[in-house]
Amino acid sequence: MPTTVILGAGIIGLSTAYYLSTASPDHTIHLVESSPTLFASASGKAAGFLAADWFASSSASLGRLSFSLHKELAREHGGREKWGYSPSVSYSLDSTVGAENGEDWLLAGVSRASVVGQRKEGKGGPMWLTHTGKLSQISDSDTTAQVDPLRLCEFLLAHCQSRGVQLHHPAKATKVLTNDSTLSGIQLMRSDTQETVDLPCDNLVLTCGAWTTLVYQTLFPSSSRAPHITSLAGHSVVLKSPAWTGSAEEESAGCHAIFTTDPTGFSPEIFSRIGGDIWLGGLNDASLSLPELATGVEINADSIKTLVEVGKSLCGDEVKVLREGLCHRPVTKTGVPFVGKIDERYLGDGVKGRVFVASGHGPWGISLSLGTGKVVSDMLLDKKTSADIGSLGRL
Repeated sequence: MPTTVILGAGIIGLSTAYYLSTASPDHTIHLVESSPTLFASASGKAAGFLAADWFASSSASLGRLSFSLHKELAREHGGREKWGYSPSVSYSLDSTVGAENGEDWLLAGVSRASVVGQRKEGKGGPMWLTHTGKLSQISDSDTTAQVDPLRLCEFLLAHCQSRGVQLHHPAKATKVLTNDSTLSGIQLMRSDTQETVDLPCDNLVLTCGAWTTLVYQTLFPSSSRAPHITSLAGHSVVLKSPAWTGSAEEESAGCHAIFTTDPTGFSPEIFSRIGGDIWLGGLNDASLSLPELATGVEINADSIKTLVEVGKSLCGDEVKVLREGLCHRPVTKTGVPFVGKIDERYLGDGVKGRVFVASGHGPWGISLSLGTGKVVSDMLLDKKTSADIGSLGRL
């Protein structure tokens, strides 16, 4: 059986390892993660909002597949208890009209709720929302949901390791090894000891998030063309409200998502989670430089202060901050993810081999994670992909 090396042990890499190990139990799979702390960026700190049909046409098929897989995984493994999976109802609160379709909302910096065409007057909204603005319901619990991404990642990693997937952490890939110009292995360096180890490699998968282009250029320095993945940094806070404590009575009404606009010029997004947490974000900055490691981020106190003030405006002065966060999400110029096999002519130096990239999901990394992992697994096994990704892997 072949050996696959996956660079990046975030939710996209884990999803790929999960479905590949399920479909091909004898397959040798290596997961490589450079960060000294697992899930230190978006995979552990994102909102965890899931949608079935909020995507541009190019990624719509992948979105439907992934939403279905999230529901299926939660049903089979007790997702509500293990990673807070719950259907969610979404509302637009006093939002101005922004982008009209596709992923324009992301590039324009407006609310993603602007891509949802059908709206109806909201009825009450969540009990933890104290703001008295105009609510418009933009989804029901059949098409949107919520998870805690950190707990989902921990679940996926545990299952991958139980199936024999090997985790190399902290370590980084430093060199592609070839035999007669054909990819045959990857050289790793352990970050703690500086020791090197050579892994056999028939298939190489880059799921390095915002670091994908940097890793690609390190391994293929003579490449004439690389996937162009940049970073969209985003601050967030996790709040606690006396009106959302995680009681059975409160959670029986389900989780909720609120999308709104702020007079200071950004589009807050706020989500309730099973267990009593409320996540608030939407304060994004593409100008923040990408640190060498995910743990190297420097949280801006003013940004956190802005978010906390918004949280109090929406949920009342009694909210308390449980956690502050800053993560770098991978984005492309079009806002559409890159999922596909790299043409050998772009590897440089006459290198041949099977190299795949899955990155650039932006704020949709959690939502599209399982579907992406499934279709990458399909490609690695030379199967027809479970979703139409024909427009997602073009350099």
